[in-house]
Amino acid sequence: MAVVIRMKRTGRKNAPCYRISVADSRNPRDGRTLETLGIYDPISPVEDLRLRLDVERARFWLDRGAKPSHTVNNLFVRENVYEGKVEKPKRERPGRAKDTKKRANRAQRKASFAAAKSARRDERAAARKAAKAAAGAAE
Repeated sequence: MAVVIRMKRTGRKNAPCYRISVADSRNPRDGRTLETLGIYDPISPVEDLRLRLDVERARFWLDRGAKPSHTVNNLFVRENVYEGKVEKPKRERPGRAKDTKKRANRAQRKASFAAAKSARRDERAAARKAAKAAAGAAE
């Protein structure tokens, strides 16, 4: 069973409120949950009431392999749920900096398009200047 930590929408129209809950990934967003970890009220005027979260239970579920949604992950970072956790080191990708034929062709094509665009712009400016001079001479 794949367990996720996500937000369950509550509240009325144009006044959202969310329950941060643990659920089976196959259940719908507002469906059955295993546990409710807290409440997130993004429009609350009181800063302390915007997010109420049981940090210990959140850590418990993360240790058991539950995957938080993107938004819940951001809330967890803000509340220091990951305190003491070691982040994965960023992997090295040495092939990303290599000059390849495709990259060279793409750069050449981009440069030619930029040169053509510049030539068209200069042509339009010269035509405008000539039209202005002709209008000034006609008066």
